[in-house]
Amino acid sequence: MGNLHFSMGQDQSSAGPDHGQFDKTRWSMVLEAVQSRAPGAPKALAELCGRYWRPLYAFARRRGCTPWDAQDLVQGFFGHLIGSRGLATVDRSKGRFRSFLLASFQNFIAVEIQRAAAEKRGGRAEVIRLDWQDAEARLGFESEDRLTPETLYDAQWALLLLRRTTERLEQEQAAAGKAKIFQVLKGFLGSEVGCRSPVTYEEAARALGIGVPKITSLIHRLRQRHTQLVREEVERTVSDPTEIEAELHGLCEALVQAEGQVRA
Repeated sequence: MGNLHFSMGQDQSSAGPDHGQFDKTRWSMVLEAVQSRAPGAPKALAELCGRYWRPLYAFARRRGCTPWDAQDLVQGFFGHLIGSRGLATVDRSKGRFRSFLLASFQNFIAVEIQRAAAEKRGGRAEVIRLDWQDAEARLGFESEDRLTPETLYDAQWALLLLRRTTERLEQEQAAAGKAKIFQVLKGFLGSEVGCRSPVTYEEAARALGIGVPKITSLIHRLRQRHTQLVREEVERTVSDPTEIEAELHGLCEALVQAEGQVRA
């Protein structure tokens, strides 16, 4: 995953987010909003969780939960996270959203097991509407696989970021009137982003009616922009920009370990 987001926005520690005017896609800003009880903060937290629920579902399934138990655990966890004041003690100056979310989820599962309070299917109210069927279809592991739940979680997280990045790039290209170019060349972004079996450079050149040197240049710029967008996505999930490289490395490593066992 050569292309493979918690970052601090403007310093708002003195005044706090104003009437919900904060970046709802950035973990650090949403956390700050929740801790300062800014208007719209719980909804923003719910929306942020809704972006990153699939890796948690994959983690629960890999631990041996049935699809229905995994659904209950994820919904129960989000209900607990959004409705509690547990985030008040989280240090917003450090930490990665990926690590925080998994550690919190593991603690929640442990409490559920200790209480022996597993609810029946459908017993939990839906806090966030989630596409469980699609999530289940994206799980490629088998029972005999040695992939740990933690590695699967990280790999699913990486694929989620890559898919979102590719969607952003596609939207950018379409807005610039380059939708056809993107459709022809997206296969060169790599299999990790769900773009498999690219055409050859010569075939792409013929499809677009331009020379191979121009195709080479277009692909190079497309990859560069994709890499830039990946870094932006990763930045949204770390509280300190200096953690971006380490987060990228960890996600790349998880994808390598999970090769062939996760689906884009």
